Amino acid sequence: MLHPLAAPNYADRIGFAHLTRQAFEGVDLHPLREHLLARIAEGTAQAGEGLDLSLIAQLMGEKEAGLVIQSEVLSFHQLFRTPTAAPKPGLRVLALAADIDMGGNTPIEFLLEGSDIELLTLYVTKTTGLPDALPEHDVAIVVASDSDECRDVLALIEKAAPHWPRPLLNRPELIGNLDRDKLYRLLAGIRGLDIPVTANATRAQLTALAEGRIACTEIAGELRFPMIVRPRGTHAGVGLAKVDDAAALAAYLAERQEQEFFVARFVNYASPDGLYRKIRLTMVDGKPFACHMAIADRWDIWYLNAYMAFSEEKRAEEAIFMQDFDNAFAARHKNALDEMSRRVGLDYFIVDCAENQDGELLVFEADNTAVVHNMDSPAVFPYKPPQMRKIFAAFTAMLSRHAKTTSKAGIGSAA
Repeated sequence: MLHPLAAPNYADRIGFAHLTRQAFEGVDLHPLREHLLARIAEGTAQAGEGLDLSLIAQLMGEKEAGLVIQSEVLSFHQLFRTPTAAPKPGLRVLALAADIDMGGNTPIEFLLEGSDIELLTLYVTKTTGLPDALPEHDVAIVVASDSDECRDVLALIEKAAPHWPRPLLNRPELIGNLDRDKLYRLLAGIRGLDIPVTANATRAQLTALAEGRIACTEIAGELRFPMIVRPRGTHAGVGLAKVDDAAALAAYLAERQEQEFFVARFVNYASPDGLYRKIRLTMVDGKPFACHMAIADRWDIWYLNAYMAFSEEKRAEEAIFMQDFDNAFAARHKNALDEMSRRVGLDYFIVDCAENQDGELLVFEADNTAVVHNMDSPAVFPYKPPQMRKIFAAFTAMLSRHAKTTSKAGIGSAA
């Protein structure tokens, strides 16, 4: 059971949003890295500077080195502050994070940009667990992901959740529902929603399938060629492939070392013009917001490989999609989106989706850690900043609403 709230003993840091934006804009991070390394060598570095160095290493492609630095810092300090630009914070938010790579926690700093909210991030690890006394805060949110590496951390938070002294958003027991092989079960049977069965398959099973010793249906009832295959635990398209037949599957396996995979039936979601349109939605407090629409002549799209910045025509279509979103896409799929949000149960999550050729909402995946940002050039994407600010405003309003329920109820410290 948690002890009462205490004055926060935090270390300040530059933070995720600021450093990521610099990397995105092409700023050379080498001088800052050298400065932080010198501080460490002198023995004068603070814990927050160590965490910033960890992130810089990851942004520069040195993931393993960055994670070693991060784990070292977290072994002696858990709580970090990203200050607000406002003279006085209007709200103090506690984010519960895991010791994982930079894509493994919700990048909440982007969502709070421009607000008067002070962010405290508490890293929960298997060895340190939760502190005896939680830092003072108005509202807490779990930002650790549904990945295998976060399981123990989510379990620790879940155990403490019933006694949490303030509202706790994105409850830990619900985050695991976002796993690829759980989500389809959760969303099965929603009218107007199509989500392919995503099954776990071992290398041995896929080898047997490639050699004709078992049928697709022995892995999953609806599975057939062509199918989508990807290594378990990967994101951002790493190892993702469409295999058309047994020979293609054999060739795919020959190039991969992994032992566990996800497989699903391939859905041809091309529009009548032959282009594919993949949509990212942000669900905030049960309401959908358009985050982006990537348009490309390939099925395996994410925003970067759709080259939206190079096509005025594509950007014009995305602008109209955002402008008409509430009365068009969101209205068409209102029942499916409402029921999906209800079943997932999280206060904030992201959905990658499209429309299938029957006009249904085709769901690819949902998670709580995809980056929702306002870094795109306003000169190239003038329609994006207002849309991003709308999402950020909804997110901060959600936090404020939950914080107010506490103050009205007069809830004090933990039991």
